[in-house]
Amino acid sequence: MKRSEKIAENKEFTAVNLGSMDEIKNHSLIHPKSGKEVKGKVFLKELTKATGTEISFTSLPPKTELGYFHIHNNDEETYIIIKGAGFYQVNDDCFPIQEGSVIRVAPEGVRSLCNTSDEDMVYICVQSKMNSLEEHTTDDGSRVVYESQWKELL
Repeated sequence: MKRSEKIAENKEFTAVNLGSMDEIKNHSLIHPKSGKEVKGKVFLKELTKATGTEISFTSLPPKTELGYFHIHNNDEETYIIIKGAGFYQVNDDCFPIQEGSVIRVAPEGVRSLCNTSDEDMVYICVQSKMNSLEEHTTDDGSRVVYESQWKELL
């Protein structure tokens, strides 16, 4: 079982390294609800001490399916396909997905996916409470003057 590596941390941030996208399949965890080992998955909320999102990386082997459909009570999910191709189903709608596909699903949408390609499918899932984002992108940011520490490295 591969473990993430903490890069740096202080009170304002936590940085971890999961390894290359090809190494995601080597991660595993014990699922908190089923108690079963889940291979090829890593959750980031606890690792990064996140307070507003749960983000996971998953590697799905070739010619396999996730193995279950699910819904959420309050959280929407956004899936970002990094590698591979297959199909995503929400309720009775089933559509093709591939590298670069992004799918947002409301909490009540019954969802699952499969990998029909000959390579591992790697995807990121971002989970957050629906309608909780009050400010975003430029509305929630301010530019500041700050000296970079990598200047000499460029």
